[in-house]
Amino acid sequence: MGQLKQDRMTRDERMMALMKGAPVDRIPLGYRVFTGFSAFNVGYSIHDVFTDMQKCFNAMTWTADQYGWQMTPMLPAPAFWPFAFGGEIKWPTDEYMQSPMTIRHPVSTEEDVWRLEIPDVKAAGVNPQLIELGKLVQESGAKFINFDSGLPFDCAAQICGVEQFCRWMMKKPELAHRLLRLALDYTLDFVRYWVNTFGLEHCHLAFTGSPTSSNQIISPRLFEKFAFPYLKEFHEKMLAIGIKHILCHICGDQNLNLPLWSQLPYGDPGIISIGREVDIDTAIKYFPDHIICGNVEPSLIQMGTPGQVYEQARICIEKGKKAPRGFMLAPGCELPPRAPHHNVWVMMKAIDDFGWYE
Repeated sequence: MGQLKQDRMTRDERMMALMKGAPVDRIPLGYRVFTGFSAFNVGYSIHDVFTDMQKCFNAMTWTADQYGWQMTPMLPAPAFWPFAFGGEIKWPTDEYMQSPMTIRHPVSTEEDVWRLEIPDVKAAGVNPQLIELGKLVQESGAKFINFDSGLPFDCAAQICGVEQFCRWMMKKPELAHRLLRLALDYTLDFVRYWVNTFGLEHCHLAFTGSPTSSNQIISPRLFEKFAFPYLKEFHEKMLAIGIKHILCHICGDQNLNLPLWSQLPYGDPGIISIGREVDIDTAIKYFPDHIICGNVEPSLIQMGTPGQVYEQARICIEKGKKAPRGFMLAPGCELPPRAPHHNVWVMMKAIDDFGWYE
């Protein structure tokens, strides 16, 4: 495969130029968080990086340096939302767990929904650890102290469990809307808390993701009725707080939802991250004013050969170069924790061979 060319910009310079619409030397490699892979890559366990913020910071920082990733240490996990509202979680302790999992939801009955209150954001769930991680990023001198804000629809679904939430959307919509309002208010509280802690000048980008709204789980009709209004309000209020850019991972098969996703504000620009189920050409069509990020198939990175990963990355790069506002190569979702390291490296090799603008 050979040695990679020398970069002409630092990662921070490249990211700042991309956000400003200025020329960059080459396509960046993924602005995503790869928790489990980073842990194993440096000799830690997944449990380590979810419970020890110094190890979390080390793993993500060292791995980003090794692979040339545009990655800021963050710690997303769907189980964090029910934990914040009073549920119970199990930390990853065996070889098959990739993140914490919910073992008791804070809401199981209709009465629970009406009794539920928004928790104190400063003490809720893992928020103290997230602030600790942010302070480590701050002490490192990083220009950006980015964060995972979550999205109201996914937060609401996790509070009671996705299956129960889907039933309530169909049969008891007032319960779903009550949870969505609580989730929206809580996620906005977290955004304000983060900004007040670290200063707006350092909080340029919020990371969000929405697997629960994919068409594998809900219909476009339910997306329009339940997800979209709260997404719109959340994005608008985040930008009003002063967040400049929203990176949204539109997870899974959301092709039928894209007309509505395209109506949301994401900042100037936003970053639209897509799963393998959405073609890059389709993403460019719907989001011409935003940076496109994606979308090498994670299962291929895990199970395929280096040549297969390299070829799919090449195809992504050639399509992504047509994005008028810019492109970032990345896996189409979370990088498998035990992905072969050479399969991960060849994505950078593909950028080196096909992703230069000069």
